[in-house]
Amino acid sequence: MSAVTSPSSLASGQPFARGAVLALLVVGAGLFIGLLWFLGHVGPPANNGGGHGAGRGLNGYAALAAMAEADGFTVARTRTQAAMEQPGVLVLTPLPDTDGKTIASIVDKRRHIGPTVVIAPKWQAGPLEKKLDKPRGWTRLTGFALPNWPGFADDVRVTLNQGKGYRAHGWRTADGRHGPLPDDEKVVSGTGQALVPLVTTGDGQVLAAYRDDNGRYPALDALADVETPTVLAAGDDDDGEALADGPDMERQPLVLVFEPDLFDNYGLANRQTAVLALDVLRAASANAGSQQVTFDLSLAGLGGRPNLLTLAFEPPFLAATVGLILALLAVGWRAFCRFGPPRVGLAAIPPGKTTLVVNSAGLIRRAGRLHLVSGPYADALRERLATRLGLRRGAPAEQTDALIDAHLARVNPDSMPFSHAIAQLAAARRPHDAVRAAAALHALEKDLA
Repeated sequence: MSAVTSPSSLASGQPFARGAVLALLVVGAGLFIGLLWFLGHVGPPANNGGGHGAGRGLNGYAALAAMAEADGFTVARTRTQAAMEQPGVLVLTPLPDTDGKTIASIVDKRRHIGPTVVIAPKWQAGPLEKKLDKPRGWTRLTGFALPNWPGFADDVRVTLNQGKGYRAHGWRTADGRHGPLPDDEKVVSGTGQALVPLVTTGDGQVLAAYRDDNGRYPALDALADVETPTVLAAGDDDDGEALADGPDMERQPLVLVFEPDLFDNYGLANRQTAVLALDVLRAASANAGSQQVTFDLSLAGLGGRPNLLTLAFEPPFLAATVGLILALLAVGWRAFCRFGPPRVGLAAIPPGKTTLVVNSAGLIRRAGRLHLVSGPYADALRERLATRLGLRRGAPAEQTDALIDAHLARVNPDSMPFSHAIAQLAAARRPHDAVRAAAALHALEKDLA
């Protein structure tokens, strides 16, 4: 049987109110989720002077991303390859030594998802000297680093055109547009089969092109001023014969940009070049049916770790996560909606003389000092018997013991003399002997009661 408290006393006795406990749980859960997000998303700073969509140096493509966003595109930057499977245009800016098979795998997966623009590297860049008070990410060009990607577009050759007296005379398009290159004496071009030129130099070198791979790309064809393949409704030619190999209507284009100055911050300082870069993005996105442009940062050395929070909600961890959430909800609901007030717990040390004696005895026994209480116990017992028998208090112990022995002999002649029991207790040194002598004295006290 235990006592219970009233609701008012229960509320006043709790250290925290229910609302405070709920707030602590919500804040703690939010901080834990924030920690998971932090572990999954935080990585190296994006504006590190690299040649990628977040780079603000000469070799970066932050200006292209800003222009695309201002032009109505939805711009995203990703550090993981999982995000590359989204529709829309994907812009890849791999490092010179990136594994070509990795690039090929990404491009192959996207051939029926969305267009891909691969921009080849050209410049080696380093940060500006600290003594120059310039914004973070600004770079200076120190040399060249052309792509070396075995396993990707092995039939295409990239060449750095330079030499004494060489000049590219800017860039040209098939519709007659033209513009300058930031460094007209050092230009990267590409050659290979199945390339449809989009931009060339003044002397005919290919600066950007798309693959002629049996796809149907009307917007790119118009920019390149080539004829778009005609698709017949019945799948027959004009003579009624079945076409053996028609264009793949679901295929998405692959655009190869050999000269990065057509798209990087260095080249987009020119208005005509900036307009050209946007036109290429628009033509590539026409096949996607989406106004999204995703700039990949992972192939530029900024790959991020998997988000732990996302992994928790993906197979095979989804089942365990759902089970844990349901268990937490059940425990929380049971804790806040229990039946009746809580039972009042018992005190750690219950009040009362008996408890005090038991606790004191336990302390003496654990301390190993039982023999030290033998004398005081004998003196207290002697005083109690002397008072009970009406003997003179304060008399010597030997005299009092003799009188108690005489009275005990009359009451119970077969019992042990009181003086003998007192002597046994005084001589006891082991706890067992002391307890046995004390029990004998307690029995004599009962006989004299």
